[in-house]
Amino acid sequence: MPEAPNEHLGHDGAAYPDSYYVRLSEDRLVSTLHSQGAWQPGEQHLAPASGIVLAEIERRLPSDKLISRVTFDVLGVIHSGEFTIDVNVVRPGRTIELVEAHMRHGERTSVTARVWRLQASDTEAVAGDEWSPMPPVSEVPEVPFTGRWGGGFIASLEGRQGADAHPGRAQSWVRSPYPLVDGEIDPPTAAFVKFVDTANGLAVREDPKTTFFPNVDLSIHLTRVPGAGWVGFDTKVAFGPTGLGQTTSVLSDVDGPIGTAVQSLTVRRGQGAV
Repeated sequence: MPEAPNEHLGHDGAAYPDSYYVRLSEDRLVSTLHSQGAWQPGEQHLAPASGIVLAEIERRLPSDKLISRVTFDVLGVIHSGEFTIDVNVVRPGRTIELVEAHMRHGERTSVTARVWRLQASDTEAVAGDEWSPMPPVSEVPEVPFTGRWGGGFIASLEGRQGADAHPGRAQSWVRSPYPLVDGEIDPPTAAFVKFVDTANGLAVREDPKTTFFPNVDLSIHLTRVPGAGWVGFDTKVAFGPTGLGQTTSVLSDVDGPIGTAVQSLTVRRGQGAV
């Protein structure tokens, strides 16, 4: 247990599990240092936070419907330490269902999520897309993301990135050996989603020491259930002239493209924090 409810397990140098979270009760968890964010040490990275929120939906409201879209809105700092997650069905249905969840720190909500789950059907005969496939993992050079970003979450990742990456454009593969919750197996889609928010740091347009560009949301659309292991990102970043930005990525698993992710950025010059 942390010394105070707003600290990561391991913040004081004590041993902590090789997981992003530890479960304290049915709806209450605590973050470990592996979930630490890149912008501030006393916060969680949205990547594992979004993963655990979706995992709780998949665990507490199991369904044979498929996740088509999941959106996360960040309402404030995702503080380290203890938190709760509540889940509920917004729109029940036999073939289409809308579910939501909230991550709360005491009385304050930091993340809200909404998930569309749709009935599965056989569309193999018409399956196809126009996304370009990612280069195989074995052909992409290893790269340490800790050279640019700090924080425990980034340090937990194994990364690969194409040699032709440049500011605003990159193809990357990311994975980690750690589960979301100590002693638990990640639900399939949450196991994939827990890496997707890293997209905003993979094709950096400007040095984060001089330009602040966190995302305030994350919207993921999927065309099938993702496979386990590596997550691929074909990422483009755009900054507008008035403080708005956008990171867009085509997402892949090792079998090919699987969907897209979009993040809205607040861009501020001279306010870097890493």
